Amino acid sequence: YAGTTVEYTTGTLFAGGRRVELVDVPGAYTLEATCKAEEVARDFCTRDRADLLVNVVDATNLERNLYLTLQLLEKGIPTVVALNKWDIAARRGIAIDVAELSRRLGVPVVPVVAVSGQGLKQLVEKVAAAADGTVPAPRFAAVDHAERWHIIGHISQEVQTISHRHPTLLEKLEDASIQPASGTLIAVLVLAAAFGVIRWLGEGLIRWLFEPLFTRLYGPALRWLAGLIPVGWIRTLLVGSSPGFMESFGALTTGVYIPVAVVLPYIVSFYLVLGLLEDAGYLPRLAVLLDRTMHRLGLHGYAAMPLVLSCGCKVPGVLALRVLETKREKFIALALLLMAAPCLPQSAMMVSLLAPHGAGYVLLAFAILALVAMINSLVLNRLVPGESPEIVMEIPSYQLPHAGTMARKLWFRVRTFLLDAAPMIALGILIVNVLEMLGVIALLGALARPLVVGALGLPEAAVGVVLLGFLRKDVSIALLAPLGLTARQAVTASVFLAMYLPCVATFFVATREAGWRSVARLLALTLAWATLAGWLIKVLWRT
Repeated sequence: YAGTTVEYTTGTLFAGGRRVELVDVPGAYTLEATCKAEEVARDFCTRDRADLLVNVVDATNLERNLYLTLQLLEKGIPTVVALNKWDIAARRGIAIDVAELSRRLGVPVVPVVAVSGQGLKQLVEKVAAAADGTVPAPRFAAVDHAERWHIIGHISQEVQTISHRHPTLLEKLEDASIQPASGTLIAVLVLAAAFGVIRWLGEGLIRWLFEPLFTRLYGPALRWLAGLIPVGWIRTLLVGSSPGFMESFGALTTGVYIPVAVVLPYIVSFYLVLGLLEDAGYLPRLAVLLDRTMHRLGLHGYAAMPLVLSCGCKVPGVLALRVLETKREKFIALALLLMAAPCLPQSAMMVSLLAPHGAGYVLLAFAILALVAMINSLVLNRLVPGESPEIVMEIPSYQLPHAGTMARKLWFRVRTFLLDAAPMIALGILIVNVLEMLGVIALLGALARPLVVGALGLPEAAVGVVLLGFLRKDVSIALLAPLGLTARQAVTASVFLAMYLPCVATFFVATREAGWRSVARLLALTLAWATLAGWLIKVLWRT
C-alpha cells in the first residue's frame, strides 16, 4: 500500500457477467486504527471508497465482529456480510437466524465456510447483485461508541442462540496449547515434528527432483550454450569456469542452481508445513506462548516464525519478516535471524566439523551463537528508538486444513520467491563475478588477513575460506575440514563464519526487504559481534 510497508492482495472475479476486482485488505476489528495494517484497512474502506464491501464476520464471535460492521454501515457504503466459520459455530452449539440478522442490519448476510467453499456461490451472486445496484443501501446513522455496543448487544441477543454442551477433546486441546506448561510441551513437539518434515521433504526434493533435473536437462543445455559464446569473459560471467553448478559461480549456473535447487526445495517444504499449521489454527497459539520471551528481545510473538523458518533457509526467513509491523521490529528480528539461526546445510556442516573433536564442542558453538544473538537483541531493544507493539490477536479454533486452499497459498508464496528473490540471487552472483574480475575480491582477501590470522588465530589458509563464506556458508565451513584445525580453532571458525556475514542469497533478499542502509548497519553489527566473539574464544581458551 502506497507509503507503507503493509501488503494487500488483489484478484479478479467474474460475477454476473461482469469483471470485478477484489482487494483483500488487512484484517481489522474497528475503523479506529491502532497500527499501520488497520490504517490501510480503514483507508481502503473510507478514503479509497470501494464500490462494495464484503465484511467477513466470524460466526463464532458475532458480537465482537459486529462492531466493525456497524461502523461500515454508518459510512453508507454498499455492504454484504459473509458469515464465516458457519460449520464451527454449529459444532459449538451456536445458532444464528441469518434472515433476521440481515433484516436488522439492512444488508445481505450469507453464511459461508471459506476453507471448503460452502456458500461462496451465493456470496458471488450477492456481489453480482451489488454490481447491478440491487443491494440495499445501509440505513444506520452514525452513533457514539457506547450506543454502538448497545445496538450490537441487542442484535446479538435477538438473532443468536447458544446451546449448552460439554467441551470436546479438540476444545480441551485448544485450551491446553495456550497454557504455559502444557503449551510449551506441545510447542516443542510441534516444532520438532515440523522441522523434521521440512528437512525430510526438502532433502527429498533436492535428491529426487531438482538434482536429476539440473544434471540431465539443464546441464547439457548450458554446455551447449557455453559453446556458442565466443568471448571468454562473457562465458565466465554467465556459466563460470568450472564444470559443477556450485563451483562454477556463473549467473546461469550457480545463480540459477542456488535459488532453484538449493533454496526452493526448503521454501516449498517450509511453506507447506507453515500452511498446515496456519490453516489448522496453531500459529496464533505459538505466537502467544512466545510473546513474553520475544518482548524482552524487542519483538513480539509473531517474530518466532521467521526465526524457525530461518533454521531451514534464511531466505524464506527474511521474506517472512513482512509479518512484523514496524521497521524497529524488522531491524531487531533481522539481526537475531542473521546471528542465531544457521541454515540447515550450514548447521550440518558445523556438526560434521566439530563432532570429531567431541559432541560438547558442537553444543558449545551453538550456545555461543544463541548467547551472542540474545545479548545483541537486548542491547538493540534499549538502543533502537521506538517500542514493540502489544500483541492482540484472535485465536481461532482448530480445524482441518483444506487441501485446495493450502495448495493455492503454497503457489502464491513460491511464485513470490521465484519472481522477487530468485532474480536477486542471480544478479548478486553476477556482481560478485565482476568484482572478482576487477581484482576487488583479491584486495578484500589482503585486507582480511590480519583479522583472520591475527584476531581469530586461524591459519593462513582460512583467509580464502572466510571470503567464500559470503558466497556459500556451508561450503566454506566444509572447506575448513582439510586444514587440520584444533578444537579451539574449529569452534572459533564455526562461530565466526556463522555470524559475520549472510550468504549472497540472503544478503540481496535482505537488501530488497529492509533497504541498503539497514542492511549496511546490520552487516557492520554482525561483523563486529562475530569478531568480538571469535577473539574472546581465542583469549579465554588460552586462559
